[in-house]
Amino acid sequence: MNNPAFKILVAEDDATTQLLIGSILSKWNYEVVYASDGDEAWKILTSTDPPRLLLLDWEMPGIKGIEICRRIRKSPESDSSYIILLTVHDKKEDVVRGLDAGANDYISKPFDNNELRARIHVGHRFIELQASLAQKITELQNAIEHIQTLQGIIPICMHCHKIRDDKDDWKKLEEYVENHSEARFSHGLCPECYEKHYPAFAKQSKLEKQQKQLLQHQPQKAKL
Repeated sequence: MNNPAFKILVAEDDATTQLLIGSILSKWNYEVVYASDGDEAWKILTSTDPPRLLLLDWEMPGIKGIEICRRIRKSPESDSSYIILLTVHDKKEDVVRGLDAGANDYISKPFDNNELRARIHVGHRFIELQASLAQKITELQNAIEHIQTLQGIIPICMHCHKIRDDKDDWKKLEEYVENHSEARFSHGLCPECYEKHYPAFAKQSKLEKQQKQLLQHQPQKAKL
């Protein structure tokens, strides 16, 4: 849970409550960013590299905490934020209203330190999992973009077997395949080409093969 680089925004207009929460979070090795009203909180959240774990007072001056929730959830990056509302509203309908506005969780005032720690831990873990998932998606997209596939109708010369690419250039078969897939070629000789281009070696290999087969069968004939 302890992460010195992990930032948390504490947006609370009551100086005593703000100091208390900040002191607790600092002991848990969090970097605390303070805001004394909603306008200041929104300015921080719209700056470069804002905190992703937010403790927002519902009823602070300026922009209310619940309104900040609504604004954040309209952002394309809203899923990367975890919002906990600090509130004296503990009625069921108030809780539902806060969650509907986009809050992930809430803490009723006055709060218990253990409860705060548990809810912060959930938020921290949520953001870490979101970051890990985003990284995996990026890696997958990069892998997909890296993989080149051969598909559709490929024009190929019926004599020399060169392939015409999308720039109307004719390329060797192996060059074309290597440029459009992850395949790599290892050259060899098929039996037909071996006999055609190297007849003497092919004849010698065939004789050696026949002799080897005769030697293998001789012991069997002797026994009979």
